Amino acid sequence: MPPPVTPLLTVDVIIELIDRPGRPIVLIERRHPPPGWALPGGFVDVGERVERAARREAREETGLDVRLIGLLGVYSDPARDFRGHTVSAVYWAEAVGEPQAADDARNVAVRSLDDLPPLAFDHAGILADYRRLRESGRPVPLWEEEEP
Repeated sequence: MPPPVTPLLTVDVIIELIDRPGRPIVLIERRHPPPGWALPGGFVDVGERVERAARREAREETGLDVRLIGLLGVYSDPARDFRGHTVSAVYWAEAVGEPQAADDARNVAVRSLDDLPPLAFDHAGILADYRRLRESGRPVPLWEEEEP
């Protein structure tokens, strides 16, 4: 029996800089299509734990060593990436220091949630969920498909 065809697994990381007032977050400007600003992240390697992939991608794209705080959610809309169906485990994390663009990041920016540029993929929605978590302290509600 052939293996099933499944979505690709990715990670995204919301990095709070805890050594700055207001705990701003780190965004990357993507080096490869689709262009634009996004959360640091990327594909999980075969044989790699998802949490390890999140820390690796954060370090590769921003130069920051992050401490994962929690899982914000799993984002699986088949239309979230025009290149194909991806599912992303999105973590929030803490770091200190000065981010530096590297690997797939053309540039980095440190921004407050009130000063975000247009974002690639579904990252604006992810950050809206993150804002709700920061303001309420409650986890993001699960998305449920409406009954027909």
